[in-house]
Amino acid sequence: MTRAITIAGSGDVVAVRQIVRTLAIEVGLSLVDQTKIVTAASELARNALVYAGGGDVRIDHVENGRRRGLKLVFSDEGPGIPDLDQALTDGFTTGGGMGLGLGGSRRLVDEFDLISAPGKGTTVTVIKWVR
Repeated sequence: MTRAITIAGSGDVVAVRQIVRTLAIEVGLSLVDQTKIVTAASELARNALVYAGGGDVRIDHVENGRRRGLKLVFSDEGPGIPDLDQALTDGFTTGGGMGLGLGGSRRLVDEFDLISAPGKGTTVTVIKWVR
């Protein structure tokens, strides 16, 4: 079951949080892991909105052998990230925030993949597995 959400305003960030929480419960994530994936989803949705003017997220239940989890794929057609290592460094920001969004999101999930290049947009894929 795939859920797709367009992120075009702050109300969409709220919708992403709500849907991710519902699906995290359905897949069987613990309360702590639900909170982690919802927090990561909120940060990544907000990043798409603030830095790229919007984007999309696809949310899927995933299985890998005996493991179940929740996979989120955020994509945008924004300006891209010129220096991925710098963008993942805590405290680095180009938007005046605390600079914890990407690095913090990476720490909250079990799998994190970031693909971006200047002028090419950004795709962030995260997975949280049921323990």
